[in-house]
Amino acid sequence: MKSFNSADSDLLEEIILHRRDVRGNRFLDKPIPQKVLDKILYAGVNAPSVGFSQPWEFVLIRDTDRKQAIKASFRAENRKAEAAFCQQRQESYKKLKLEGIHEAPVNIAVFYKPSDHPVLGQTSMKEVGRYSVVCAVQNMWLMARALNIGLGWVSILDPQKVKDILNAPQQNQLVAYLCLGYVDYFYQSPELERLNWEQRKDFSDLVKEESY
Repeated sequence: MKSFNSADSDLLEEIILHRRDVRGNRFLDKPIPQKVLDKILYAGVNAPSVGFSQPWEFVLIRDTDRKQAIKASFRAENRKAEAAFCQQRQESYKKLKLEGIHEAPVNIAVFYKPSDHPVLGQTSMKEVGRYSVVCAVQNMWLMARALNIGLGWVSILDPQKVKDILNAPQQNQLVAYLCLGYVDYFYQSPELERLNWEQRKDFSDLVKEESY
């Protein structure tokens, strides 16, 4: 069995702490070699999954017209999202760059493909299938950061419109839309923390002993 040492765990901690959600104003016009992209995808497909169901499927998008169609969905949903905030926050919201659909050389749509038979461990909590797909996204995010590649998760989209654009099977569910590319630099702290959109929660407030 493979064993790891403290240097390995320290390195993993560094990668976790320096992972960032990258926006379009950071991406460079530089292609990702297929070998590097495969390494990121390989990290994803080796994520843990409920009942070893591996319920993920990935669609790689490089075509400008498809990106344009998905960007149109973002614009429509972004207008709705802006209206959800108070007037003061709306002004701050307008200044945020929340996606990199065009700027990133590769977009990846990540889908959950439900099983057509009962899955061990998923009979009581159906949602753990989608949670498994999120584990795959996190694996990809960490591998991308370890390779000095930026990754941004765009969630301000209409899932059905994205499915239609990509001809996805009706039973598949969009879990994540990712933008990947080399960047000019990574921020030292999360961008929304740096812009005072939200503050970091205190560790002691998040961890409970035995019960609430």
